[in-house]
Amino acid sequence: MTSLLVIFVSFLVGFFVGRWRQRLSENQGEAAVRRLLATQFSSTAYHLLNNVTLPVKDGTTQIDHILVTRFGIFVIETKHYTGWLFANPSSPNWTQVIYKKHFKFQNPLHQNRKHVQAVEKLLDFISPEHIHSVVVFTGDATFKTPRPEGVRTLSELANHIKSHQTEVLSENRLQFCVGRLEFCRKALTQQTDVEHVAHLRRKFGDAP
Repeated sequence: MTSLLVIFVSFLVGFFVGRWRQRLSENQGEAAVRRLLATQFSSTAYHLLNNVTLPVKDGTTQIDHILVTRFGIFVIETKHYTGWLFANPSSPNWTQVIYKKHFKFQNPLHQNRKHVQAVEKLLDFISPEHIHSVVVFTGDATFKTPRPEGVRTLSELANHIKSHQTEVLSENRLQFCVGRLEFCRKALTQQTDVEHVAHLRRKFGDAP
């Protein structure tokens, strides 16, 4: 019985330490993207929302950043990784390799597509062509396969957004979009995160 207890406690410690390290890494990447967006896009033509949890049909979806601009709406998923990355745009999972150890993680393009769909449904008065998916890698990981379309590095993010120069939203429409997103987002609480993680485990077996 004692040995089983030791194994169980070791499992719990390993699980929570892993979650803590994962969340610390995610926060590091999200903070870097948030700082860049807040610095580069501070005029009234832009409005930044961070950590947006929206209700969806079977639970919730958690979006790192939504930048609402006169030139379109950018739904941004942040990933902070080291090591080597092997990515196939159509594969459900990508692979990270660190010192010959392989780790699978959910294809962020697929992940962010679900985020975009949630925003499209909420802002159904906006043409989908004006709602853009952007996946940003902020760590020092190296892609050992061709980097998929739609994936940017932190240094490329600002120029990518600024490359959209055609105004597609009026000031009033921009404010309306922001108001609807703010009204429909779930409050940032620990319970919100618990509910979201539970939803991910039901779908994928574990959180990304």
